[in-house]
Amino acid sequence: MTVLDDIIEGVREDLAERRRRRPLEDVRAAALAAPAPLDAFEALGAGRAGSMAVIAEVKRSSPSKGALADIADPAALAASYERGGAAVISVLTEERRFGGSLADLDAVRAAVGLPVLRKDFTVDEYQIWEARAHGADVVLLIVAALTDEEIASFLALTHRLGMHAIVETHTEEEVRRAVAAGAPIIGVNVRNLKTLEIDRDVFGRLAHLIPSGTVVIAESGVRDADDVADYAAGGAHAVLVGEALVRHSDPATTIGAFGQAGRTSPEPGVPTHG
Repeated sequence: MTVLDDIIEGVREDLAERRRRRPLEDVRAAALAAPAPLDAFEALGAGRAGSMAVIAEVKRSSPSKGALADIADPAALAASYERGGAAVISVLTEERRFGGSLADLDAVRAAVGLPVLRKDFTVDEYQIWEARAHGADVVLLIVAALTDEEIASFLALTHRLGMHAIVETHTEEEVRRAVAAGAPIIGVNVRNLKTLEIDRDVFGRLAHLIPSGTVVIAESGVRDADDVADYAAGGAHAVLVGEALVRHSDPATTIGAFGQAGRTSPEPGVPTHG
């Protein structure tokens, strides 16, 4: 069993318990009653206009590093990210390996005026409705965890709800599957899901397979501004950063530095909206 398999097994168990407590019909009603979602594609457009967009993550721990930070007030951290110029706030809601929760998502949503990503392992449409009910504007779809039919169905649902999805890839085959599904936002995660090791060169090998007009996100492996500059040179419009921010005493300043480090020439002919 891979690390991803193990995580998803726990996600399904926790999901079953939440479904028992709150039926899908109730979650759908709450989602449809929630304020309209914010446009993450537009927010990430800064990366296509010449400077790097930063998706700043509220992240307490990870399977690879264990405990990262004691985040007593996720809302305050998210507010500092917003002051620093983050384009999107990512909130981990997986509990067993990442120490997150839907309560964190609620707190962050109430504190910031930016699009918010519910960062979790989406395996069922319930989680997408649930994300919208809690105010999320974006969800994560991991290609390695889903069939082509599920990717298409989940993308259609997010768009029907006015949301977006970051479709995460790790290999050439997964990039091709994401492109075939018509994903407007594709992430390339340079962390190997089987070994949890980082290989930053993976981004350069995969990013060129993603068509113009797609928002391209570099995920994992950002230690400093040099890494951001390297990802920008390889075609990234945005970086998703967690550890480098939650462990820094001044995350707002760090976000500004990352944005400047990723400044590039605007990509020609890219539409401003998908």
